[in-house]
Amino acid sequence: MNFIEQKVEKDLAEGKNQGRVQTRFPPEPNGYLHIGHAKAIALDFGIAKQYGGKCNLRFDDTNPTKEETEYIESIEQDIKWLGYEWDNVYYASDYFEKLWEFAVWLIRQGRAYVDEQSAETIAQQKGTTTSPGTNSPYRDRPVEENLRLFEFMNSGEATPGSMVLRAKIDMSHPNMLFRDPLLYRVMNIPHIRTGRRWNAYPMYDFTHGQSDYLEGVTHSLCTLEFVEHRPLYDLFVDWIKEFRGEGVEDDNRPRQTEFNKLNLSYTLMSKRNLLALVKEGLVSGWDDPRMPTICGFRRRGYSPESLKLFIDKIGYTTYDALNEMSLLESAVREDLNLRATRVSAVLNPVKVIITNYPEGKEETLTAINNPEIRDEEGNTIMQGNTHSVTFGRELWIEREDFQEEAEKKFMRMAPGKEVRLKNAYIVLCTGCKKGSNGEIEEIYCTYDPESRSGMPGADRKIKGKTLHWVSCSHALTAEVRLYDRMWMAENPRDELARLRDEQNCDAITAMRQMINPDSLRVLKNCYVEEFLQTQPALAYLQFQRIGYFNVDPESTPQHLIFNKTVGLKDTWTKNNSAR
Repeated sequence: MNFIEQKVEKDLAEGKNQGRVQTRFPPEPNGYLHIGHAKAIALDFGIAKQYGGKCNLRFDDTNPTKEETEYIESIEQDIKWLGYEWDNVYYASDYFEKLWEFAVWLIRQGRAYVDEQSAETIAQQKGTTTSPGTNSPYRDRPVEENLRLFEFMNSGEATPGSMVLRAKIDMSHPNMLFRDPLLYRVMNIPHIRTGRRWNAYPMYDFTHGQSDYLEGVTHSLCTLEFVEHRPLYDLFVDWIKEFRGEGVEDDNRPRQTEFNKLNLSYTLMSKRNLLALVKEGLVSGWDDPRMPTICGFRRRGYSPESLKLFIDKIGYTTYDALNEMSLLESAVREDLNLRATRVSAVLNPVKVIITNYPEGKEETLTAINNPEIRDEEGNTIMQGNTHSVTFGRELWIEREDFQEEAEKKFMRMAPGKEVRLKNAYIVLCTGCKKGSNGEIEEIYCTYDPESRSGMPGADRKIKGKTLHWVSCSHALTAEVRLYDRMWMAENPRDELARLRDEQNCDAITAMRQMINPDSLRVLKNCYVEEFLQTQPALAYLQFQRIGYFNVDPESTPQHLIFNKTVGLKDTWTKNNSAR
């Protein structure tokens, strides 16, 4: 049980909020969700489900300069793909009218005032953590004047940046957020939902807690950067309860609890930076499989279950840490091992000719889709768990599976050595033919007709390994995209800041220096078995002996495209530790 579950159970035991549990997931629709949001989604929806409560989706649409309907639709799609359903959909803009009335009440109470100073001046007057701030010269202006100016802020005639509404709290408070925080600013920008009804928009701190309260949220779960915001959150909730004539000390109120963000090595997750990558064309879009967005992971072949498994592994704490990408990839392997269909694909092909196999003859062999699908006794279930492959005289194998002069420990195909072909026969390599450039063009073998898988002779022991293959006459040409970590730096956020500081350059210039040149390699002339022509977009696959892949959404029967999800083993850690 994590500390958040303990807190919820304590609140329930004490009868707070009439024994209800209600959470919310409140994204701003200014970009696509990334894996860090997946952690928050799993917590918000998971807590509600665990304790028989409900979780709402609420869009924090208080900044119309950055928000788009496209982002709202993508957020809804990502949540559903992860396997969660919200009870209701709300928007912060649903509460604009009530927040405005609340702000007017604060002005009448002498707790808010309109400040006409510049943003720079207001920032300077806030003081520092060791010195108190300075009162604004507008802090004590009459209530009626504040009310008139507040209405003017929303008239569409006020200049953006010319005035703000501030709460009157304490300019010497040790918590800098209490030093007369901003409540409203002038923007004069139409809103995607409310049109031109509003020209002055509420700030996040003034919107978030009140929206939670008005919605009936009991547990507001936030990341650690909101720890310092919690006292202000509680104060504003106290004020709106007073405005609505309810007791401040009543237990019927939302309570904020903070947890650690999901930080991932070799990953940059700032929406601002992700948007820059998209706009600059450094990636193909928000769903580029190298992106840490949920849609990017989906396109790359990660399953929702694998993301949730990873989140369970790292857990929820009250301190930030950098989680290893290798742990995420381990969770992906663990999940896909149970769900991916095993198929044959040859990425770097060379032809094998079985010289004693009758010309024109073909055999239909049976391949198991997934040996991990088992019955209660642990036996692999065969019914409905197989597909057919065609075997013939000429095959494609991986070029790396052959050596003309074999190294001592090389256990794959070489002259004079035997290997087994997956689901087929034992073959003996007899030689090869080279082209004018010295490259191997053809490999020659003979086969043992009594050694086919399932026959008595199949039990014959050999030293060579089992190799995968694809029939030349039935192979389909495919494009295979090999993905790896996008950034060369383990902590790209800090490296980005360092480069910008050292070189006095913009973010894009620094990012171009940090991108891993091998983060995407496209192989055009690969061969796959015919079975893959019928697989739907995003189908989970294991290319035997190579890694986990999936069918790209752009793939068609005429132009097959596959994305590498993750290798069968963690080669990144090994390769980089040797550097």
